[in-house]
Amino acid sequence: MAKPKVLLEELSYPGPHQVSLGNLALVGLPGMVFTPRAGLGLPAVAFGHGWMQPPRRYAGLLRHLASWGIVAVAPATQTGPLPSHRAFAADLRTALRLVAHVRLGPSGISVDPEKLGLAGHSTGGGAAVLAAASGSGDPVRAVATIAPAQTMPSASEAARSVTVPGMHLAVEGDLVAPPIGHAYAIANAWAGPVQLRELEKSSHLAVTEGFHWTQLFLQGKPQRATQKLVYALFTAFFLAELTGEDKYRALVDAGVKRARIEFEHSPTAELTK
Repeated sequence: MAKPKVLLEELSYPGPHQVSLGNLALVGLPGMVFTPRAGLGLPAVAFGHGWMQPPRRYAGLLRHLASWGIVAVAPATQTGPLPSHRAFAADLRTALRLVAHVRLGPSGISVDPEKLGLAGHSTGGGAAVLAAASGSGDPVRAVATIAPAQTMPSASEAARSVTVPGMHLAVEGDLVAPPIGHAYAIANAWAGPVQLRELEKSSHLAVTEGFHWTQLFLQGKPQRATQKLVYALFTAFFLAELTGEDKYRALVDAGVKRARIEFEHSPTAELTK
C-alpha cells in the first residue's frame, strides 16, 4: 500500500482524465459543471460557494476533482449579501439530482445516483451540511467542508442527523469562521463517522482563486499551498467514500503536514479529543 505522503503528492496534481466545462443552466439551474470527457456511472459532488463568493473562484478545485473522475457541480445561486442558507441547501440537492438523472456533454457522461457527495466552503460548507441532513432526493454518501461556517438554520444542529462520513477542514486562526464555534461544533455534533483537521499557515479565503473585491474585508487571499492540500484531501476522501477506492484511504486516515487531525469519531467510538 502506498504511503500517505506519496498519495498526498500524487493527488495534489491533476488526475488522468481530460476535463470538460459545462453550463448547469442548460439543465435548469445557474452554475458550472466540470466532468471527465468520458465515463459512465461516475461519482458526483455538489459544491457550495462561500459567502458572496462567485463559484468561478473554486474552478481549480472543481476541475481537479473532475480530472480524477468525479463530476463536480457548483450552483451559482444565493451569492448576495443576505443569502438564504436553506434555499442554497435545496439548490445543492437540485444540482445533484440534475447531474444524476441526465446525460452530460456530447459524449453522454452519466452519474451513478448511489455515488453522490456534498462539499462546500464557509457558509457553502454549512449549506452542504443542511443539504445532507434534509433527507430529500437521492442519498448522499459523504460530505466534506473547508472552513465551514454556521448557517440559519444551524449547521451544527443539522449535523446531528447526518449519518454519512464527514471530513471537515478548519482553518487555524480563521477570523471569519473561528474553528471552535463553527467547524468544531459541526464535527462534534456529527452523527456518523467524522474527521476534523486543522489547516496551519492558512486563511479563510485561501482555497479560493483569483481576485475578488470581498478580499478587502474578509480574511486572507488565495494560497497555492493550501489549495493543493485541500485538492488532495478532498479527492482522496471522495474517491474512498464514493467509489470504494481503498488505495486512497491511507491518506484519509493519516495525519499530514499542515493538516493535522484534531479528532475523529464514529457512532460507536468516543472522541479522541
